[in-house]
Amino acid sequence: MRTVTGLFDDYSDASAAVSALEAQGVPSSDISIVSNNADERHGNESNAAEGAGTGAGIGAAVGGVGGLLTGLGVMAIPGVGPVVAAGWLVATAAGAAAGALAGGAAGGLIGAMTESGVPEEDAHVYAEGVRRGGTLVTAKVDDSVYPTAEAILRDSNWVDPTERRAVYAEEGWTRFDDTLDPYGPSEIEEERARYRR
Repeated sequence: MRTVTGLFDDYSDASAAVSALEAQGVPSSDISIVSNNADERHGNESNAAEGAGTGAGIGAAVGGVGGLLTGLGVMAIPGVGPVVAAGWLVATAAGAAAGALAGGAAGGLIGAMTESGVPEEDAHVYAEGVRRGGTLVTAKVDDSVYPTAEAILRDSNWVDPTERRAVYAEEGWTRFDDTLDPYGPSEIEEERARYRR
C-alpha cells in the first residue's frame, strides 16, 4: 500500500477527487478528507466514512451509505480551527492527539501523514494549506493503483506542494505552527482568491 495525498484550494475539487477515487474502486475506508470549516460552508452534504469509526473523537455521524462524503464530522485542530473531516487519517490523527499533552490534532495530523509515507516537508505544507482554507484528500492505495490515483488528484486541480511551499516561503513561512491563530473567514476568502484560476 502507498499513500497518495492532494491539497485543494476549492472544496468542490477535493470532493470531485474523492468521488473519482471511489469510482476507480478505492474503498471509502481507505480515503480521508480534512477541510477547513472556519466559514461554516460545509454541512452534511457528503457520505459517511465507513472507516472513520464513531470512536475517532471527531463527532462524526458515521453510518451513511455510499462513500466517504456523507456526514463529515467536525473537530478543531490547533492553529487551523474548525475542520470537517472523515476517514482513517483523521482517526489516526485523533488517536495520536488524544495521547499527546501538547501539539493536539495538528501534531497528530502531521504525524499520521508522515507515518503513512507523506514526506514531512509536504505534511507541513498540507497542514498549512488546510489552515489557510484548503482541503486535504489522502488515500491508501495498492501500488498498482497509485499512478491512477495520483493522476485523479492532479486532474482534480490539486495544489503542487513544491510550488505552494515556495509561495509560503516568500512570506517567511518555514513550517506549520499550531500555536498561531487560525485564519478567520475573511482571511480564508482572501487566501482562496489568491489561487483562483
